[in-house]
Amino acid sequence: MYCKGAMKKLTQNPWLERVQGTTFALPKGNRGIAGMAAMIDHQGMALKKTFMSKLHFTTKHPNAASVQRNWYVVDGTNQTVGRICSKIAAVLRGKNKAYYSPHVDCGDFVIVINAEKVKFTGNKMDEKEYQHVTGYPGGQKIEIAKDLIKRRPELIVERAVKGMLPKNRLGRQMFKKLFVYAGDKHPHTAQQPAEFKF
Repeated sequence: MYCKGAMKKLTQNPWLERVQGTTFALPKGNRGIAGMAAMIDHQGMALKKTFMSKLHFTTKHPNAASVQRNWYVVDGTNQTVGRICSKIAAVLRGKNKAYYSPHVDCGDFVIVINAEKVKFTGNKMDEKEYQHVTGYPGGQKIEIAKDLIKRRPELIVERAVKGMLPKNRLGRQMFKKLFVYAGDKHPHTAQQPAEFKF
């Protein structure tokens, strides 16, 4: 008699009905106080899980559809090669954005002009060597920076930036967003690139 009265009292509790939203209907195998307590505990955990899921924030990872890409133009006049290229590589990777993710290409497009006017510190202009192998026997080509900047000045910036990007498919995809020109002209005026300030 006591068990029936306690069970009736639990089922008629208005607070439980208001929280749960439904009246209690115990299965056939869960008659009694123990079954009622187990059911209340189970439903209480479910309510707690639902309530707590609304209190935290989930991290949203960027993808190709959500990334917004901008265009920047960089003037290489009297800029040190290593310092300017490290900042260009960071923009190509997207590390200047709040939603940067290392496994997604979320970088911007970069245009470099006046690549022929970059400078080296110390004696690098006369001592730094650029090596290239053609693939044929004895096809190793070595050229110092002073000769390379006269022949192909944009190659100096390209090789410096490429060495600062990841060495995988993602890095090769990032490198395609770099455009280097020896003079002060570029064909990307339609993109309205903004001036990149260091």
